[in-house]
Amino acid sequence: MPTTRRDVLSAGLAAAGAAVTPSLAHAQSHDHDHDHDHQDVPSDPALRAKALESLMVAKGLVDPAALDALIDTYEHKVGPHIGGSVVGRAWKDPAFKRRLLTNGTAALAELGYGQHDLTVVENTPKVHNLVVCTLCSCYPWTLLGLPPVWYKSAAYRSRSVIDPRGVLREFGLNLPDDVEVRVWDSTADLRYLVLPERPAGTEALSEAALAALVTRDAMTGVAKVTLPPKGTHA
Repeated sequence: MPTTRRDVLSAGLAAAGAAVTPSLAHAQSHDHDHDHDHQDVPSDPALRAKALESLMVAKGLVDPAALDALIDTYEHKVGPHIGGSVVGRAWKDPAFKRRLLTNGTAALAELGYGQHDLTVVENTPKVHNLVVCTLCSCYPWTLLGLPPVWYKSAAYRSRSVIDPRGVLREFGLNLPDDVEVRVWDSTADLRYLVLPERPAGTEALSEAALAALVTRDAMTGVAKVTLPPKGTHA
């Protein structure tokens, strides 16, 4: 029975009829050419992803360089860390915050981020905003990355409009009765981003430290930004 990454991937490729080339074999065995403290067989999802990648490369269906470029894009150029940096800037710079709320698209352009027409809505102690796309799954990918499964589900898309407070409770967010909940429906032409409330006690934090607190869920409105346990933030 195969027990190492190379054995597992080689067996999978052989079963699919793909030849294990020397370069591919080297890539599979790379982790075992020198001492690293890790498991021989990766986690099941990682193993499946690696096996699929290796198979597609071996069959000439995927250009490794193009795949690396795609991965780099979603690791560094798009994703919730981008949205978090926008929120961090808005929390530290009142003038930028005003511009962001007035014209989100133009404010993002100041930071070098391209995006569909974007409206930014601000959470306050008395108003909480929730973003949905009732028709499909329109979403500000540049700022938040790939939409989560729940955002695309029919249940979320319908119930967020019918019973937004109930949906928020299922996400663990219980709002007081005197807080107004506003639901914003994204379209192919217009995206929405929630500017979360800034947590109390963050006055001394840097812009980068503030950005690190912001989550994707907070920027869609299904969560609030909270401070980590004392002593774990900068």
